[in-house]
Amino acid sequence: MIERYTLPAMGRLWQDEYRLTLWLKIEIAACEGWAKKGKIPQEAVEVIRQKAAFSWDRVKEIEEVTQHDVLAFLTNVAENVGDEAKYIHLGLTSSDVLDTSLSLQLVEASDILLEKMDKLIDVLGRKALEYKDTLQMGRSHGIHAEPITFGLKFALWYDEMKRQRERLKYAREEIRVGQISGAVGTFANVDPAVEEWVCESLGLKPAPVSTQIIQRDRHAFYVGVLAGIASSLDKIATEIRNLQRTDVHEVEEPFGKGQKGSSAMPHKKNPVISERICGMARLIRGNAQVAFENVALWHERDISHSSAERVILPDSTIALDYMLHKMIQTLEGLRVSPEQMMTNIEKVYGLIFSQRVMLSLVDKGMSRETSYALVQKNAMRAWDTKVPFKDYVLQDAEIMQFLTKEEVDALFDYEYHTKNIDYIFRRVGLLK
Repeated sequence: MIERYTLPAMGRLWQDEYRLTLWLKIEIAACEGWAKKGKIPQEAVEVIRQKAAFSWDRVKEIEEVTQHDVLAFLTNVAENVGDEAKYIHLGLTSSDVLDTSLSLQLVEASDILLEKMDKLIDVLGRKALEYKDTLQMGRSHGIHAEPITFGLKFALWYDEMKRQRERLKYAREEIRVGQISGAVGTFANVDPAVEEWVCESLGLKPAPVSTQIIQRDRHAFYVGVLAGIASSLDKIATEIRNLQRTDVHEVEEPFGKGQKGSSAMPHKKNPVISERICGMARLIRGNAQVAFENVALWHERDISHSSAERVILPDSTIALDYMLHKMIQTLEGLRVSPEQMMTNIEKVYGLIFSQRVMLSLVDKGMSRETSYALVQKNAMRAWDTKVPFKDYVLQDAEIMQFLTKEEVDALFDYEYHTKNIDYIFRRVGLLK
């Protein structure tokens, strides 16, 4: 299915015109900072505020000649401002503008992502409560283990996504820095007060020390956090894919009227959204590797990082925004079959109570080694013969020396496995 999906907020954030709009704000703020120091006449700043403008088409035309994006931008702005343009970019280097604007973009991207994460966390919390007592098979190694509840799965995802949200908030703060420190970060031709003014007016903090660039450990950490969030979404999507398998069939992704699952097989309903989320998580994790490669640069800087960042930063933020959006849609419309969950639990002839039988024998005085061997023997017989495990327990004379029939009946009780679910929910903040 071809899906036409747009992300107006995130998409606009990475458009070239928007990036140059931020450049213009930074340049004007720098002029204001210089005016406060008495270096630029206030009247010139007023003219710059009124006349400073650019045309993206004209900037591209100039860049064809200059082969330098910032110089092309400044040339076009100067064409519009006139004589007062001599004060624009005073003492600055290109990366002062590039890196400070990039920080603004990443802060704004963070806010968009945090809003989506809030929505996802809300959905996870609601679903956790809705299915808090819905019995489901817990599996380890893909094999039936002991019962859980479907709501407990959501509670775990809810708690994990809250942790990821805190990491993103921290990463936002890490990247919320600007620099106006000149060619190699020494403030030789620009007053530190100008940097402080620019950053304050734009809602950033001055980087305590910079070279010609803001150091890329910040960006690597940021993309690493995005990769972590993507991996948590990958985890949820992988579980949905497994639970939608025909032989499990406990949940289904939303499937719209007229939707087709296969060009060849009309019966197919595939977990395509979850598969897409898993694939895009790989993309963002790959981008994180590039971000870490960008940390080590030559001397005060080179530009090996910037070419890669023009791909990995827009792609990672847009991809994660899309993944969050689709996960919210998927979970909101998820079709859940408690009946199939119960059917799957009962497929293993009561073997899920093996640990409880073993522990009861230990409580009665039998050694753990002996009780394990007795229970395992009967469990394997039940599995091979498809006879209920409980029947073999009741028929085993060695076991029944320690347990009464009434005690055995009481051991095969599903509620035993869910008695602490409310406690867990209170611990993650879903119940008071």
